[in-house]
Amino acid sequence: MTERTAAEHASAEHVPVEHVEVLIVGAGISGVGAAWYLRRDCPDTGFVILDAEDSFGGTWWTHRFPGIRSDSDLHTFGYSFKPWIGPPIATAEEILKYMGEVIEENDIAPHIRYRHKVLKADWSHADSLWHVEAAILDADGADTGETVRFTANFLYMCQGYYRHRQGYTPEWEGMADFRGPIVHTEEWPEDLDYAGRKVVVIGSGATAATVVPAMAQTAAHVTMLQRSPTFFRTGRNAIEIAEELRKLHVDEAWVHEITRRKILYEQDAFTRMCFEKPEVVKRELIGNIRNLLGPDYDVDTHFTPSYRPWRQRIAFVPDADLFKGIAEGRASVVTDEIVRFTENGILLKSGTELEADVIVTATGFNMCMMGDIAFTIDGRKLDFSRTVNYRGMMFTGVPNLAWVFGYFRASWTLRAELVAAFVCRLLNHLKATGAKSVEPALRPSERDMELLPWIDEENFNPNYLLRAMDMLPKRGTTREWQHTQDHWREAEEFPAIDLEDEVFVYRWGARSNVAAE
Repeated sequence: MTERTAAEHASAEHVPVEHVEVLIVGAGISGVGAAWYLRRDCPDTGFVILDAEDSFGGTWWTHRFPGIRSDSDLHTFGYSFKPWIGPPIATAEEILKYMGEVIEENDIAPHIRYRHKVLKADWSHADSLWHVEAAILDADGADTGETVRFTANFLYMCQGYYRHRQGYTPEWEGMADFRGPIVHTEEWPEDLDYAGRKVVVIGSGATAATVVPAMAQTAAHVTMLQRSPTFFRTGRNAIEIAEELRKLHVDEAWVHEITRRKILYEQDAFTRMCFEKPEVVKRELIGNIRNLLGPDYDVDTHFTPSYRPWRQRIAFVPDADLFKGIAEGRASVVTDEIVRFTENGILLKSGTELEADVIVTATGFNMCMMGDIAFTIDGRKLDFSRTVNYRGMMFTGVPNLAWVFGYFRASWTLRAELVAAFVCRLLNHLKATGAKSVEPALRPSERDMELLPWIDEENFNPNYLLRAMDMLPKRGTTREWQHTQDHWREAEEFPAIDLEDEVFVYRWGARSNVAAE
């Protein structure tokens, strides 16, 4: 296939093309943060944000299930540049209000185009541009049949890592036999009535721990059905040092920064303890649950995981509301395996039939690579699983593209901001040197480096990642070619990245006869 110029891309469909220097995909926590950094560090760089939804917020806009809240504290999940002054574990409404203030205070709204779903993105070496096609959606999220096209010097992927509004639900036998509604938490209907009804929530992670106590406030009873237990941490929904500093009338910017640093220090210490003394951490976590539920509760069965702490995400339960609901009898936990659904509920491997009027599947999500966009280079399909990921944000052989993927064991936003600062520095470097494109490449000394799956299963192994491993890029054996979980080191390493290092391949003009593998 021959390379195509901008004019040829446009004439193919006779659709006008709008040019923008930076095209951001996604108006969630990453995309809004990216816009803030561009406004500060690249004030002369034009950018547009495209989002498929009809408002900003990403997860906090699309998720509508009862009790939705953060499972990271907002002192670190919030931005470094805007103090968070509410409870550390915040509701979706509170987070959206905070993000709305960032957008308004920094004049970001004019840059956002809602109901624009990106379908295709093709890098053309002939003109060193991304050619992007997006569908215009209606108020219900349906394709109107209208498309728009853009060219962009740089593509900034801030779309998140899973399919919004489409959760992952295993196929269980007999699901069609159940007479009540079966609802996934990511596909929550506005008219679901569960007041006074028996509810079964399938799942044991942060979402289940949020939904169960929220639904238990009005349901007749809520049962959390899990195949295996999960680790939980509990605590007051407040940060003592923040409260103390406010009593002393310390400026909120200082409160925010001091609190962030304290939380990060404690998170790092806890994570290291999980690896160095996992049995000690396990005893402490499970001991806390025993204290909450009392000596007669079967904690060994329902709240004692078989894996090492932090091999999967540890959900924080503010004010222990899940465990209070269990202790008060409004909720319960069943640990068993599903044989099949029945008319009246779920038949379990133990032989018990768990009765239900409503079944909620809090069973995770479907991960997608780069927003399910059809990526090509010079018209040929781009397979990200055949690339190597540079510092978890760029890909070998893929020019002028950055990807935001946050931390597993710390707040997503911490890494999103590190990436944003780096991208701005890189964009300014491209302008200063006159280079048209940049992409990472293995150095000659690294050509024989062993390439491994994107994440080490022994380190972190949630099911959503394992199901998607074949679509994710490869990692190398050195930190530069890995998505690390070490915020403290990355906070020092990212600003010190040498943009003249041979790992970055720059081009100053068109290149011929290049295509994706």
